[in-house]
Amino acid sequence: MDSQVLDKLKILAESAKYDVSCSSSGTVRNNKKGGLGNTVGGVGICHSFADDGRCISLLKVMLTNYCIFDCAYCINRHSNDIRRATLAVSELVEITMEFYRRNYIEGLFLSSGVVRNADYTMERLVKVAKDLRAQGFNGYIHLKSIPGASQLLVNEAGLYADRMSVNVEIPKEQSLKLLAPEKDFKSIFTPMKFIGQGLLESKENRQKFRNAPRFVPAGQSTQMIVGVSPETDNDILHLSSALYSQPSMRRVYYSGYVSVNEYDKRLPALKQPPLVRENRLYQADWLLRFYQFKVDEIVDDSFPNLDLEVDPKLSWALRHPEFFPMDVNTAPYEMILRIPGIGTKSAAQIVASRRYGKLNSFHLKKIGVVMKKAQYFIVNKELPMHTINELKPETVKKLLTANPKKDKMEGQLTFDFGG
Repeated sequence: MDSQVLDKLKILAESAKYDVSCSSSGTVRNNKKGGLGNTVGGVGICHSFADDGRCISLLKVMLTNYCIFDCAYCINRHSNDIRRATLAVSELVEITMEFYRRNYIEGLFLSSGVVRNADYTMERLVKVAKDLRAQGFNGYIHLKSIPGASQLLVNEAGLYADRMSVNVEIPKEQSLKLLAPEKDFKSIFTPMKFIGQGLLESKENRQKFRNAPRFVPAGQSTQMIVGVSPETDNDILHLSSALYSQPSMRRVYYSGYVSVNEYDKRLPALKQPPLVRENRLYQADWLLRFYQFKVDEIVDDSFPNLDLEVDPKLSWALRHPEFFPMDVNTAPYEMILRIPGIGTKSAAQIVASRRYGKLNSFHLKKIGVVMKKAQYFIVNKELPMHTINELKPETVKKLLTANPKKDKMEGQLTFDFGG
């Protein structure tokens, strides 16, 4: 690779690192004769590694980090004095193909600063994806849609990309206008609407015509920055829930604000990113998508922010002791899901297994139930009668948060989705 191109690639990969909405799933793109590679459905393409050892899926890069916008929270804002670079469409296509052939990557995550206007920038992003497909590239492509881009360009992009995303960034428009004066919710949500419409039309066309082109088969995603504006977790999760009501929305990502522009007085003075809060939001998001929780059960006006000491599911259980203890041998599936220490797979196995006999604590452990947590919320003849009602919620919380092993896990920000 030419040294000048390599230098530009380093700059633009560094500029792209703050966008976290880049995981991939839910698409199958089989190889064709004369093509290069394929995308395997159901398998994340997260196999490249960052300097800190994290596993990263794709060639994650910007086409350019020049930008006409001056968003306060963005490292690439127009007023920042940073190294700037722009890759030609042909250069990025060549880099991607070469990296793919060498098995460095299994796909491309492509975003860009806005130059000239939204349509000019979007047209160049579409050109990259189109040229890659024309050269037989069957790997995963995630394209960022530029806020304010026309429907024609968004629709064309959807024919070549596996997933598209438009980042909301800030959950309330008032804060967005303060921190990113050139943006508004209309410029963000309109491309989202175009993507959703394209997916519905594609689905209808493929029902009528077998060979109709696919449109963004892995759906769309978005990202919100956590801690850069005064919105509560209640505000964030209500917006996430509204976005998930759209059939095309697959994932909402949460990114703890990294203080990159300390000189801007509109921004909070954070010593470190709010990673624990970010982790709790991901856990709450999991409850919305897989555990049949509603937002108002997780947070509300009287409880606007998630408890940083315990995961949201345990927090809900501690606030609602009237539902416990539950008998896992008789409780319905949707209620078993709400027992701390029991995940979706364990709940399904409990319902299936109890048809053949009564389940005891040994069976529950074999199924995968975290008994150290669940024991306070279930009734079983083998267990001592020290449930949440006998011990009181505050005592149970103290017992669970005093566990040194759990404290260590929380420090590592592990996702306790199973319970």
